[in-house]
Amino acid sequence: MNKIQNQTGMTVFIFLRILFILLGIISITFLLPIGVAIFYQEFYVIPAFALPGVICIVLATIFLLVGGKRKFSLTPKDSFLIVAAAWASASLLGSIPFLLSGVTTSFTDAFFESVSGFSTTGATIFSDVESLPKSVNLWRCQMHWLGGMGIVVLTVALLPILGVGGFQLIKAETTGPEKGKVTPKIATTAKILWFMYFAFTVIQTVLLHFAGMDWFESLAHTFSTLGTGGFSTRNTSIAAFNSPAIEWICTVFMFLAGINFSLFFFLVTKKFDELRYNSELKAYLGIIAFSILFITLFLLEPVKSLGNSLREAAFQVAAIISTTGFSSVDFNLWPSTAKFFLFVLMFIGGCSGSTGGGVKVIRWVILSKQTTNEIRRMLHPHGVFTVQLNNRAGRKDVVFSVAAFMFLYFLLVAITTFIASLSGIDLFSSYTAALSMVGNIGPGFGAVGPVENFSFFADGIKLWFCFVMLAGRLELYTMLIFFTPSFWKK
Repeated sequence: MNKIQNQTGMTVFIFLRILFILLGIISITFLLPIGVAIFYQEFYVIPAFALPGVICIVLATIFLLVGGKRKFSLTPKDSFLIVAAAWASASLLGSIPFLLSGVTTSFTDAFFESVSGFSTTGATIFSDVESLPKSVNLWRCQMHWLGGMGIVVLTVALLPILGVGGFQLIKAETTGPEKGKVTPKIATTAKILWFMYFAFTVIQTVLLHFAGMDWFESLAHTFSTLGTGGFSTRNTSIAAFNSPAIEWICTVFMFLAGINFSLFFFLVTKKFDELRYNSELKAYLGIIAFSILFITLFLLEPVKSLGNSLREAAFQVAAIISTTGFSSVDFNLWPSTAKFFLFVLMFIGGCSGSTGGGVKVIRWVILSKQTTNEIRRMLHPHGVFTVQLNNRAGRKDVVFSVAAFMFLYFLLVAITTFIASLSGIDLFSSYTAALSMVGNIGPGFGAVGPVENFSFFADGIKLWFCFVMLAGRLELYTMLIFFTPSFWKK
């Protein structure tokens, strides 16, 4: 009996230790919006960040010192529980500055905005973001940047002395059916991914500044771009700047953010075969090129100019497939034929291992290859066919895993469509809102289009949206597994 109690106590300690250290790391990043508040003389906002930040840092320090350098083991069940709790807790912490600064008095709205930020969805409840303090606006975009690469990945990268199996945690957080290490040590892998992420951040920020944004706007929109979130400091998003240069810069980096970050490592280390034979990358490039071509053709008549048509098409294709959700125009006003392609892209999403959301390109690649195999098997009943991925035979169980995921994904979309329709909006708006929430896309069509917001939904609906946004960001299973009786059995 004592042994069981000791084991339970140790599990609780490990759980709290990782949780508070993670919250402590996030709290350290509060220094950036605090610095912005000081620079722009928004002194009344400082306590909104400083108070929760200091409390979390103190608790994180205590747990870090108490645990020392001891090694702890985690079961898969522990990993799922820790990661789910980490994202929910991070969202709670992120909502506090909204409440304490007074930009909203509703806990539900503050929590929705925070979940939307960390999950990189980019759906907002604010109708006038330009009236918000600059420090709060930066925090909205900064949450995208933290959530994009993954807050658990960040923790593993910075604190391998946690003494737990980092790969177990990252497997429960990262996206896509195939997860792996680009280096033998998972902490080293996490550091490399974050280093590349940071390098892209610096490059885009500088480019946006020289394209006409001030440093504050440049950093805020870089956070949103690379995190594939879509929050902006302007009510009309990127369209407010009316700058082709800014739009093209964002287009390129949205496209890059939708690619598996491991491929950038292989590019730097000159492992070109990893890129040449990557099935998902080839499909991603093909889908983008095909969509841009046809949308450009359908926009030629209303937009007139080929250059403008191409720019608008490229920007919105990159924004939707990467699930960033920026808008350079109100695509609700586009011809239906052009909007059709954006609607289809909402079902696809970015690449596995990217900061993008959605179903992921790799899953559609696997299903399309399996469909081809099934047709071939009908013609050749005794033939042996395998799914070829990256010029190698893929595992058969991956097909089953993808099929199960797709069933869950669209079941959750259907349930969320019904719940959204309870607000009284039309069915198509409800459906695209559901796709947006589950796929972490941001804007939808109709009542939830690129110039609209989500403030009109009832609190209960917003809380459901919070759940599905987190579920979508954590690949469904990490959140839905808690609803299975077997999870709670010893």
